[in-house]
Amino acid sequence: MAQYGREKDVIAIDASFTPEKTKEQTLRIVNNTNKLLGLDKTIDDFQLDTRFAHPCYGLPNEGTIEAIKFVGRTEGVLTDPVYEGKSIQGLIQLVKEGAFKEGSNILYVHLGGASALSAYSSYFK
Repeated sequence: MAQYGREKDVIAIDASFTPEKTKEQTLRIVNNTNKLLGLDKTIDDFQLDTRFAHPCYGLPNEGTIEAIKFVGRTEGVLTDPVYEGKSIQGLIQLVKEGAFKEGSNILYVHLGGASALSAYSSYFK
């Protein structure tokens, strides 16, 4: 992102009802990634969407479960109901809302969590 001057295009989805922690973690991940890529740029601000953390940390909502099933079925990507499922729900919603120009390249950063799916098997019967 920084390489192309698109630092302000970073969007983070808070999935834990801890927006300040999400902001700090996102800044750390983005800026460490820039360092690994040899870029001499850092960001200090980005868009933070807090709409998808409900009902609370660790409990998925209906939209999260739908998003997990959709992405698993169409893309073969497993996401957990705690963080990644809520963030993919957010990405899908942003696309539906027209937040991105048609034909845009979007990089979704999946940070893991698929191993947690077995703890939520009752949601996927």
